[in-house]
Amino acid sequence: MNKALKKRFIAGAVCPKCKAMDTLALTKENNVEKVTCVSCGEQMVQTEAHVEKVVRQHEQVIGVFKP
Repeated sequence: MNKALKKRFIAGAVCPKCKAMDTLALTKENNVEKVTCVSCGEQMVQTEAHVEKVVRQHEQVIGVFKP
């Protein structure tokens, strides 16, 4: 099943790249929050705190899998 992600716009937020206001949309997929500017396409990603604790310093998370 491929359902569309629900976008929530962040009122009053300014894109750090293009400086446009009210263009940042927040989506959450697989416990990862992604903010995307609908104007320029800039993306910022933030994982939940428990995911960050699993990551060792100087490594990047691709995904956390639990058997």
